[in-house]
Amino acid sequence: MTKPVLATSVAATPDAIAKVFALRSAVFMTEQVCPYDEEFDGNDFCAATHILGTVNGEPAGVLRVRFFADFAKIERLAVLPRFRHSLIAKLIVEKGIEICRRKGYRTLYGHAQKRLTRFWEKFGFRPMAKNFPLVYSDHEYVEMQADVEPGTDAITIMSDPYLIVRPEGHWDAPGPLDRSSERPATNPH
Repeated sequence: MTKPVLATSVAATPDAIAKVFALRSAVFMTEQVCPYDEEFDGNDFCAATHILGTVNGEPAGVLRVRFFADFAKIERLAVLPRFRHSLIAKLIVEKGIEICRRKGYRTLYGHAQKRLTRFWEKFGFRPMAKNFPLVYSDHEYVEMQADVEPGTDAITIMSDPYLIVRPEGHWDAPGPLDRSSERPATNPH
């Protein structure tokens, strides 16, 4: 039997976002019977990054990361049932944490279903002392926090301006505006 090919990427195209939403609908709305308005809460296009995980090229899992002033919120991890015994959930979470570290975040925050707190502890998350009782879509949640070190290559205001404007998660490869810089300015006014 061949080993499955697992991959993660930032969902940066309409097609990739459609896959993210289809996966979340299947897991949260169908499997967990989450109401539509609770799953699609208005935060998907507000300073959010979506991670798409695939197994052999097939969409398998997703994660949403939202960014606040001094913390990033890891949320909406969903993996299709047939892929839950693969390592795709682990890779998706690691990709989300990697992006947060690259952006210089030191604090990660999330809401874990009570039954899944041990999973999140594997990534350094721990229940918060202030834990406010949370119930969403008929599940009890625990507030969790992880402290991480920013990446040694964390993006700061002093970073190369072309790096800062590159597509999310692709900061180390030249982007469209890098190519634009090869042309002389013809509209100086």
